[in-house]
Amino acid sequence: MELKRVVITGLGTINPLGNSVEEYITNLNNGVSGACPITRFDASLFKTRFACEVKDFDPTKYGMDRKEARKMDRYCHFAIVAADQAIADSGLDLEKTNKDRVGVIIGSGIGGIETLTQEVMGFSEGNKVPRFNPFFIPKMIPDMAAGYVSIKYGFMGPNYATVSACASSSHSMCNAFDLIRLGKADVIVTGGAEAGITVSSVGGFNSAQALSTNNDNYSKASRPFDKDRDGFVMGEGAGILIFEEYEHAVARGAKIYAEVVGSGMTADAHHITAPHPEGHGAIQAMRLALEEAGLKPEDVDYINVHGTATPRGDIAELKAIKEVFGEHAYKLNISSTKSMTGHLLGAAGAIESIACLGAMTTGTVPPTINFETPDPEIDYNLNLTLNKAQNRSVDVALNNTFGFGGHNSCLIFKKLK
Repeated sequence: MELKRVVITGLGTINPLGNSVEEYITNLNNGVSGACPITRFDASLFKTRFACEVKDFDPTKYGMDRKEARKMDRYCHFAIVAADQAIADSGLDLEKTNKDRVGVIIGSGIGGIETLTQEVMGFSEGNKVPRFNPFFIPKMIPDMAAGYVSIKYGFMGPNYATVSACASSSHSMCNAFDLIRLGKADVIVTGGAEAGITVSSVGGFNSAQALSTNNDNYSKASRPFDKDRDGFVMGEGAGILIFEEYEHAVARGAKIYAEVVGSGMTADAHHITAPHPEGHGAIQAMRLALEEAGLKPEDVDYINVHGTATPRGDIAELKAIKEVFGEHAYKLNISSTKSMTGHLLGAAGAIESIACLGAMTTGTVPPTINFETPDPEIDYNLNLTLNKAQNRSVDVALNNTFGFGGHNSCLIFKKLK
């Protein structure tokens, strides 16, 4: 069968750098850090006392009923508001759209962990009488963001969540891409949402020695490719994109941000938390995506890397890029926007895909901020877009996302001409 083409027609986000796509892209290009002291709970006794929190967010200010909002975890609030933005941005006429052909696939690495934490702590601190919120389970499970968006808009196409740690939203988009190409849907609302700045998440990642503990200089703590990097900075938020079949979008006169042309999904089969030291899974994911897109390595202008600022992860990913792109690796732009947003875990791939589209739209590659000290194990002949945005025409952008468990995902976006 002939595969259909897939384009992106709408964007929405709530994240540490902005509560809209415009604000987010502006702050990315200006090199703004989203890090701040944790306000979600008392972190004074934790090894890490800062994170990249969403600022000035109240779901009721975005049209959400207060009573209904109380039935949802924070990650669902983010997903619904970002979905509202993306659907509005797409210009879909909901009266004329066949809702049987519209799906919702929204990933989350850990779902309603704030709800889980609160309910278990409440039981532990109480008199042991098992009294739990009747909405505990639907608030907690990671598929509920997709469910709520589907219910709100009456979308009855494919509806589920993907859960693959930090690759969750990228796998959601890969699935959406495939389903539309196969003719199983005309439109899919896709991306990811996460609200993991909680006692249990920060405590757990601290125990795993995955988080930066640079409390004295938190705004510069997320420092990919720097010798003094000491782990990632936790972020939260959501990114939602509208994937649409090309002819369907053209028929309704939709604006098109870019075409989705390739995806790659692989496993390291190596370790539960550490990447393969030579980046084998990442290499294969990028090669599969390029092959599917019908592109050569030299066609790619920009790579938004996973780049979490962990000692081993950054090195392994750059090795993989050099293996896949050869000499062209030195001609393209590379940057880690996690240096500004922090790591949104299951929502990372979605907001970083939006960053790729922002680069394509504005002709500006966002920087990797906070670089100060060279690491002898990193090749700085690569253009890592250090500390300052760079002007560049971006026709093809690639986004890498990797997750605990050895999950690798790669997506390629191409400017429609």
